Amino acid sequence: MTLPILALISGLALLVWSADRFVEGSASTARHFGMPPLLIGMVIVGFGTSAPEMVVSAISAFQGNPAIALGNAYGSNITNIALILGLTALISPITVHSQVLRKELPILTAISTLAAWQLWDGEITRVDAFVLLGVFAGLMTWTIWQGMRKKDDTLGREMEQELDVQAMPLPRAVLWLVVGLVLLIVSSRILVWGAVEIAHGLGVSDLIIGLTIVAVGTSLPELASSIIATRKGEHDIALGNILGSNLFNTLAVVGIAGTIHPMAVGPEIFSRDILVMAALTVSLFVIGYGFKGPGRINRVEGGALLVCYICYTAYLISTVFR
Repeated sequence: MTLPILALISGLALLVWSADRFVEGSASTARHFGMPPLLIGMVIVGFGTSAPEMVVSAISAFQGNPAIALGNAYGSNITNIALILGLTALISPITVHSQVLRKELPILTAISTLAAWQLWDGEITRVDAFVLLGVFAGLMTWTIWQGMRKKDDTLGREMEQELDVQAMPLPRAVLWLVVGLVLLIVSSRILVWGAVEIAHGLGVSDLIIGLTIVAVGTSLPELASSIIATRKGEHDIALGNILGSNLFNTLAVVGIAGTIHPMAVGPEIFSRDILVMAALTVSLFVIGYGFKGPGRINRVEGGALLVCYICYTAYLISTVFR
């Protein structure tokens, strides 16, 4: 058991480091080629912070462990909203000015509904997976159109400031992009192997491991970037990281994993995990949209989200010892 635990810890550490290098390299490379800051924030950073979930889930599905892939995707969504946004709002209340992000909140709610509907029959087929990827392609087209069309947005201005601070020469940016991507794949393989071995050794299901340890581990890049952004007063970047990551997880991560390996889904995923994810997404829409002005997630709401995460995780752990 010692080797799998070491593999899990080292895999997580390398995953977080390589994801950070990958995001920095890809964002700087896109900036060198003239991509608008708003588009970089919406697409490149969203893709980069979800790269750990994408690679881990793809490898899990390819190796015949689809439960880890599914648990990783939905567990990361729950972690992003309840743990990361909750903790971030406790540190500093989040004010949402970006009109683009306000449009993404109802879209994320609708996509969560689609995910729940697909799981109703107890499986994710390749047809379901292709539907998710088709919706993802359509959403990316809309996102790129929005990013090219909207020249002035709070998220774009905050992203431009970040890019100016993190500016690097093109060769170095490309180097970090390639190194980050390669190490993402390597660290994901190490992480998946360690997680599967620990699950089998303890008699815990792959799903529970995916929903907890793997989901938190692959969400660490979002945690770090959201807290740093909030402390700088870049609230729209903090929320944008979470919205972008959850959109990628629900559509691309599950879509890619389902294409590789269609999945039979246990009833507990729908009755427990999907419903928790959907409820958290609706609550985020209600408190973050700002129907009469800028949206705001205050400390009380952040604390409530954090309590939800603690209760959900405690319930998952309790199911292991029944």
